[in-house]
Amino acid sequence: MGPGDQTACSKELRGPMSALERIAHESRLLARRAGAAILEIYAGSFAVETKSDNSPLTAADMASHKLIVAGLRELTPDIPVLSEESKGIAWDVRRGWERYWLVDPLDGTREFVKRNGEFTVNIALIEHHVPVLGVVLIPVTGELYYGIAGEGAFLESAPGALPQPIATRAAAPIPVVAGSRSHGNERQVAMLDNLGDHTLVPVGSSIKFCMVARGDADLYLRLGATSEWDTAAAQCVLEQAGGAVLDLDGEPLRYNTKESLLNPEFLALGDGSIDWLAQLQASPR
Repeated sequence: MGPGDQTACSKELRGPMSALERIAHESRLLARRAGAAILEIYAGSFAVETKSDNSPLTAADMASHKLIVAGLRELTPDIPVLSEESKGIAWDVRRGWERYWLVDPLDGTREFVKRNGEFTVNIALIEHHVPVLGVVLIPVTGELYYGIAGEGAFLESAPGALPQPIATRAAAPIPVVAGSRSHGNERQVAMLDNLGDHTLVPVGSSIKFCMVARGDADLYLRLGATSEWDTAAAQCVLEQAGGAVLDLDGEPLRYNTKESLLNPEFLALGDGSIDWLAQLQASPR
């Protein structure tokens, strides 16, 4: 589905003044407030808890979650909110949602704990299973990426900076692959080897999608488990920048289509004229 199709999906939110753009502006401000709350905790000492899936949880996750959820409920009282830290909403409830917010208040908690700065705040608006608005903030650098269905993708380099359009690039002769800082496996290495010569750049969180969206990388392959809040906002940014996020059958990731909130394995790509999936899944010579 291209930007034109997504525009059709979001037409209910669009009027002469573009309600979607207004909501995008407010959600960007909200992301920055959440980022400031995260950095306040990041600057000091903090405890780390372990969630049921063995992933870490800090006070920064919860502070960001509470701020974003409260802000979105005030901004759009009629649109439900699903956040990583409030994911226990029953399928029987959310299966009827045509539009909802999907939030990862702190993506890359492992990177937060390591204090390497590679973590993000992610806010997405989903309509009919498609992300039509996505905001990705890197609190440490102040860079904020956002995508609006049918309007494009943009980068605010700092608070108050004029947003600049971003776009994916034609594939480099030696592809640059954005790779996970804290995840990876032998199968992933083997698939990437099928590309031939390539440059692997490890980085944490949804920053990998943003690298592809701004033309600094060509693809990001993710094998293994991710959740829908990990990808939605950055998928919107990348799609509106001209790229795509596809499962390994070549279908775009979709949201809230099943009881499980886990994504299939996927590939984020910039240059759609190349059949990256065929290259990655080629039989060894």
